[in-house]
Amino acid sequence: MRITIIGAARSGIAAALLAKELGHIPFLTESKPNDNFSETIAILSQNGIEYEFGGNTSRSHDNCDLIVTSPGVPPDAKVLIEAERKGIKIISELEFGWMHCKNPTIAITGTNGKTTTTALTAHIFNHSGRKAIACGNIGKPISSLIGKISSDTIIVAEVSSFQLDRIDKFRPDVAMILNITPDHISYHGSFDNYMIAKYNIFKNQKENDLLIINQDDETLNNNLPITQGGIAAFSQNNVNRGIYMKNGNLVMRFPNQHKEEKLMETSELSLPGLHNCYNSMAAALAARAFEIKNEDIRDSLMSFLGVEHRLEYVRTVDEVDFINDSKATNINATWYALSSYNSPLVWIAGGRGDNNDYSILDDLVKKNVKCIIAIGEEQDSIFNHFSSMVRCIRIDNLVDAVRQSQHYAEPGDLVLFTPACKSFDQFLNYEHRGEIFKAAVSDL
Repeated sequence: MRITIIGAARSGIAAALLAKELGHIPFLTESKPNDNFSETIAILSQNGIEYEFGGNTSRSHDNCDLIVTSPGVPPDAKVLIEAERKGIKIISELEFGWMHCKNPTIAITGTNGKTTTTALTAHIFNHSGRKAIACGNIGKPISSLIGKISSDTIIVAEVSSFQLDRIDKFRPDVAMILNITPDHISYHGSFDNYMIAKYNIFKNQKENDLLIINQDDETLNNNLPITQGGIAAFSQNNVNRGIYMKNGNLVMRFPNQHKEEKLMETSELSLPGLHNCYNSMAAALAARAFEIKNEDIRDSLMSFLGVEHRLEYVRTVDEVDFINDSKATNINATWYALSSYNSPLVWIAGGRGDNNDYSILDDLVKKNVKCIIAIGEEQDSIFNHFSSMVRCIRIDNLVDAVRQSQHYAEPGDLVLFTPACKSFDQFLNYEHRGEIFKAAVSDL
């Protein structure tokens, strides 16, 4: 079979190598020039994989039987439109890798919290003596794992709406939707299309599979299609099947039991904030689906240290804590961050906006924020919206913003970098942005 792989990022390389290992004839096409792909080109050449950079030419479709597309390729890309016109089947790398995967699979999606919950779920399994690997958007593509992990290793995959938009038979044993709020509208074309992509995570599930959902998310629950599998919920309020908060505790309830099971006190969770309580409840349900004991789940939730770039403690300077939340690429993620701390906040925000509605943050800003330092393309929008509520200044770049934050933070305050914006105005990605922030804090 001749397989064209679109995109030379991690998932594209993994799909190309897997296709070669399976005996297919892969061809990789990348629209960007080859300037920064020397390592990738070396890998392709060493494995006898043909490629092109600097544009998707007609070679992409010549005698092509299947196209595997990377998450970053927009649906209106000419190479995809032409493939559809020619009737060539198009799937995501997620689908391609899973097609050849025999391992039990947990798939996790949502607008916010995916990375933390994926890492936390894998941590529970490994901490409890069960082998699991966090993959997908969080690190290694599924395609890179085929034939390289034991059959009893549980795959815990963070999956995006981009990946789910191009699935066919993908069917996780446990699917999880943490929340749904408007995001990536420019990619999907509408919020409805975005939701449909998210719901694809459970569209192929059968009777013995499980869907875990956030019962408190009205958008999610009001639009949820019928699923053939079972459903368990997590919530601040009582649920018939699942886990919920009650009198400062996390409590589980299942239909075949006649009493509640106290899992732990919410104060024992290692991660701060209500959103991390939600993430912990969701991860606990996934663990219970694989019959992990409550005491092991509790110990794991108490010992988890979090993920990089998500409410990550960096350093304390002159009694001021610096927190890196670069992964907060939208308003809702920043809402959670601003609500997670009791200390007065110096908030560094900005980047590339996506029709951001900052009014959602007004009450939190009035209550918790003493100063806002606005950066990037959105700095004027942020300044114009918040300057009448709280002290607000504009700075051209992140490094200078970190330096300036020291002038406005007093002992006991917290400098919180939670951008509420995408990173692509000045950075390669949110990881690059977070590394720059941490380096700037280290230089103080």
